[in-house]
Amino acid sequence: MNQVSNPSTEKGSNAKIIYILYLASLIFGITGLVGLVMAYVYKNDAPEWLKSHYQWQIRTFWIGLLFAIIGIITTSILIGFLILILNVIWFIVRCIKGLSALEKQQPLPKPSSWLF
Repeated sequence: MNQVSNPSTEKGSNAKIIYILYLASLIFGITGLVGLVMAYVYKNDAPEWLKSHYQWQIRTFWIGLLFAIIGIITTSILIGFLILILNVIWFIVRCIKGLSALEKQQPLPKPSSWLF
């Protein structure tokens, strides 16, 4: 039997894969970059509710990278370790919040936010 695929569902699963790649990047590193490229590729053709997820994912990557660099630079004065730990917690919370909204097929209310 031939099934008709729903592009919204497929793109929703792509956004889910990106969140999973981001979480895996905490262990493997490079998967976050793969997720970023995917988010840039899929964001233009996505339905409106998914565009907020791709924007959220792209900002999560760049803001997380910014604070990781700041944390690494400031480790010599010991504050960097705290920045790195808080950055990881922030990153995980954003991914979980995004996954939760994605499962409900809802857009994120403030995708350009720096926080949660």
